[in-house]
Amino acid sequence: MIFADIDQGNNNNNNRTRTIIIVVASVTTFVTLVIVSFFIILRKKNKGDSLGKPRTYVEDADSGSGDGISSVESLQYDFDTVTAATDNFSDVNKLGQGGFGAVYKGRLLNGQEIAVKRLARGSYQGDIEFRNEVLLVAKLQHRNLVRLIGFCLEGTERLLIYEFVPNSSLNKFLFDPNRRDQMDWAKRSKIIGGVARGLVYLHEDSQLRIIHRDLKASNVLLDGEMNPKIADFGMARLFAVDETQAITSKIAGTRGYMAPEYMMYGQLSVKLDVFNFGVLVLEILSGHQNNSFRAEQNIEDDHTNLISYAWRSWREGTASDLIDPMLRANSSSTSEMMRYIHIGLLCVQENVARRPTMGSVVVMLSSSSITLSVPSEPGFFLPSINSEVLRVNGDSSGVNESTQSVNELTQSVNEASITELEPH
Repeated sequence: MIFADIDQGNNNNNNRTRTIIIVVASVTTFVTLVIVSFFIILRKKNKGDSLGKPRTYVEDADSGSGDGISSVESLQYDFDTVTAATDNFSDVNKLGQGGFGAVYKGRLLNGQEIAVKRLARGSYQGDIEFRNEVLLVAKLQHRNLVRLIGFCLEGTERLLIYEFVPNSSLNKFLFDPNRRDQMDWAKRSKIIGGVARGLVYLHEDSQLRIIHRDLKASNVLLDGEMNPKIADFGMARLFAVDETQAITSKIAGTRGYMAPEYMMYGQLSVKLDVFNFGVLVLEILSGHQNNSFRAEQNIEDDHTNLISYAWRSWREGTASDLIDPMLRANSSSTSEMMRYIHIGLLCVQENVARRPTMGSVVVMLSSSSITLSVPSEPGFFLPSINSEVLRVNGDSSGVNESTQSVNELTQSVNEASITELEPH
């Protein structure tokens, strides 16, 4: 009897031990499966990122906060669908070639016309541009911003799908002698006002605060009614809600449009877009590009660009000479054109604090009763070498070393966008 009790006790101990072993083994197996699953998911995510899958903008260098940007996978298109829409990216459908790739016209099965930007394969800059545009433009809705319809990822292919804008870009009209006569003052003033409202939306009214950084005539598209739509957000910078300025080590933009404080010191704020806008206004009024103005006008003075010419003309009371000759015939609009030149010069002032906000610019453009302040010297003002006094950045002793380096940059006729220049 005693031995029976002992055997029963041993059996109970063995059962408890077996139960403990089973429970521990089960828990260990479960935990292991969870850990393995986690790493598998993480690995797939990282692999997706390496292929260019959209991710939060903050992961891309030199950005502000990426908070509030949600998934955009619902906008993803199948590669075969886009290929069929563009007839396999045929040359017949090719609309143009940009710094980051070609653009093709297409038509979806539902009849919708689209413009497809096919980013250059293996381009690091194109990869950054792709992420920026998908994550930023997908959240923006304004009549003066080009609308992103979707995107596509297939191996090394990166495609951005936009609404089709029939009249191409502003520079195709503005700087083409054979098409510029189609741009009367009514159209030009409408374009100026539309671009200004688009920038106000980016800076103040959208759920995100965005600095475009590369506003220029080739990045303004025109629809069938010649309404402007700001495009190409590959270089855009997202700011946090309470962020007003930042210092960046990567300079992105186009020579002739970048503000001096940004180009030389990496100081970034909405006033950069204001400077870009001022240059664009002067170009629209004159029909000439800032960088190539001297060559187009056969001016021998190496110290003249469009900004310098506009400033000197305004100061000497001859600003009307800046106006495109085809516009001068409309004498009834001359005072309005002169006012727009005045506003353009306010936007390109070297003193950042004196430049107006885009909200103020819209008000100034829409009301002739508002008294405009007197503009100060513009950024990158290049005094004539024949001037009695050379004054740059308050230096009346002559053109200093930094001004000479700026001169070299602003005289370039290359309008290609540049990135990752280290500021001085």
